[in-house]
Amino acid sequence: MSKNIVKNRYGFICFGEVNTPVDRLNMKHDEGLAQIQELGFECVDAGLVIDDPPYETADAAVARLKEATDLCAIIVCVAGWIPTHAVIRVCDHFRHLPMLLWGLCGWKDNGRLITTAEQAGTTAMRRVFEEMGYKFKYITDQTDRERDVAGIADFLTAAATAKTLRSSRVGSFGYRDMILYNTQYEAVSLRRDIGVEVEHMELLQLYQRAQEVTQAQIDERRAYIMKNWTIHGEYDPAILERACRYAAALSALADERKFDALTLNDVDGMKRLLNYPPALTFMLVSALDGIQVIPENDVLGNVTQLMLSYLSGGQISPYVEFYEFMNDYVLAGVPDFIPPAVSQAVELEQKAFGLLDKSLLNVSKLRLGRLTLGRLFADSGSYAFHLVTGEAKAPPAWGEYGWDDPIPQLPSTALHLDVPVKEFTDNVMSQHISFVYGDYANRVIDLAYLIDLPVLAHIG
Repeated sequence: MSKNIVKNRYGFICFGEVNTPVDRLNMKHDEGLAQIQELGFECVDAGLVIDDPPYETADAAVARLKEATDLCAIIVCVAGWIPTHAVIRVCDHFRHLPMLLWGLCGWKDNGRLITTAEQAGTTAMRRVFEEMGYKFKYITDQTDRERDVAGIADFLTAAATAKTLRSSRVGSFGYRDMILYNTQYEAVSLRRDIGVEVEHMELLQLYQRAQEVTQAQIDERRAYIMKNWTIHGEYDPAILERACRYAAALSALADERKFDALTLNDVDGMKRLLNYPPALTFMLVSALDGIQVIPENDVLGNVTQLMLSYLSGGQISPYVEFYEFMNDYVLAGVPDFIPPAVSQAVELEQKAFGLLDKSLLNVSKLRLGRLTLGRLFADSGSYAFHLVTGEAKAPPAWGEYGWDDPIPQLPSTALHLDVPVKEFTDNVMSQHISFVYGDYANRVIDLAYLIDLPVLAHIG
């Protein structure tokens, strides 16, 4: 979970007409508020607003909500018909916030439908909200179907995510690993459009901090590894020593700078200059600090991870790369590590690859299941989001050429997408894509609407 996660509070206002019996309106107010609270969202209750001529209830609601300075969104709960002017009297004070326009519904009495004309109220408002320029989602209850609680939760979570992103911070150690192009970012536009602040730090700062790490800090992390992870075969204990040293240094810097996500120059930086692949360090930071991590100075990958994490309730969001395209699936995996949170069990093995004479390679199996995948990408001076859904299934036996024999099976999956493989590959935006478990496509779409982020969707 983000170190800077914003408290998810929402303004709740219930509207009804002055001539509707107030006892019924209060009952519907209580019903609506209870539903939002049952979904886990904390509300500032502005009470019942009616179209009384002096606007006493409307102005009282405004005063209550203005006392709360940290609202993510306003819930406009319509309990019955109400002239629109009374609603706008309240809502226009909060036009900078997302709004849920939610109409309740009637009830059955001795087989007869009884209504307070809720949808007369919402239909009078919907187009007006558009014309007023409000960012809103329109949901109506019906007596002949279940309430759309998923739609309500999706939008309110997206609103909280949009707010949280504007206080999120990414730390990038080094710059432009391997002179890659599509991992880069432009600081002003990223802050303007998405809200995330990126702080660049030199790898030298990490190296210097690592020299200050105490043996006790190293021993603590080594004990964690030995207790929770499995190392197959013989290995050089110095590898663990170095991994724990840099993990402690990275954790300290992340805590001081309040980073929610980290990336570093690993191929041209730590591997080339220190002969040390930082995968094990990344695993420790992910496991012990709950920070999103990705290699190769992939700032846009970090921001993608934060989006998916916030939308999914704080999941750790890993990344994968594409190794092979098959007729009905994509072989996706990593050359270095997966976070412990998405491993079936954490397994390590000492191997050599290319110029790296030895490293503890992550050979864990990736958890399987339903995935929501995505990639934030630069698009003509701004940004857009590539959204994909699919199923992670067990991969075939395979290996990446260049590792010591026997070639290890890297963490991977046979990714069965909800669209034809060619449709996806014709639009792939990067060698990296991030994901979370579960179907959160609607939340991504709601978030994109709120922050004016175009979406390229390949979903079921």
